[in-house]
Amino acid sequence: MKTTLKSIFEVINQAHSENDLRVQILPKIGEYFSAKRSGIFFFDQLPLEDSKFQKILKFGLSIEHNPIVRYLIERHTPVHEGLVTSPMAWKIICPRRDHWHVMAGPIVNSGQLVGVVGCTREKSRTAFDTQNLADLSAICLHLSVWTATVRLQNHQPYSERLTPRELQIAEQVALGRTNAEIGHELWITENSVKQALKRMFRKLEVSSRAEMVAQLYATKSHLQSVNQPPTIF
Repeated sequence: MKTTLKSIFEVINQAHSENDLRVQILPKIGEYFSAKRSGIFFFDQLPLEDSKFQKILKFGLSIEHNPIVRYLIERHTPVHEGLVTSPMAWKIICPRRDHWHVMAGPIVNSGQLVGVVGCTREKSRTAFDTQNLADLSAICLHLSVWTATVRLQNHQPYSERLTPRELQIAEQVALGRTNAEIGHELWITENSVKQALKRMFRKLEVSSRAEMVAQLYATKSHLQSVNQPPTIF
């Protein structure tokens, strides 16, 4: 089935983490815009300690050297290379053959540019046009809302991210009980416990019961350190 803006919006709304977002949405964005390459970059997750990446930042992603980045930062609106530079100048800035046509849009949170969505096409393909910019603008708006919502949730205490039932399950996990034992204790099926744990792992961005329990104890220790009663134990 052909990718539509609506299907892209639905994928954004269903994503639970920024990594989850990249995996699920990038193929759809690439298909929708007929892009050779596509990417989502959050600036606070870039490998800044990588010397090779530092060179890319200095030239390819710098305000001084890249007019597309400068346009994004100044206006917080999507742009393609034709809006800000000539083909000759762009060839010098970015000589890659698969980056001949470039389009980028902003991810904004609290009035700050926190990330970028980018698409590229080869020289043999048609350039991105104003309709592509309008569509990317709509996608970026959804991504900005999603980012603000998820990052706010991730700053919430452990207990505020889980439902009362999920907190009960977390307590049982911390006691070392199996899914079957938890189901028996809480009067729910073993499969219900399994599905609940999957949701909890996504919410807390952990991949194991041990990691989840570690967060439980970290939260408990923090609350005790500020003289507040534990929310879980």
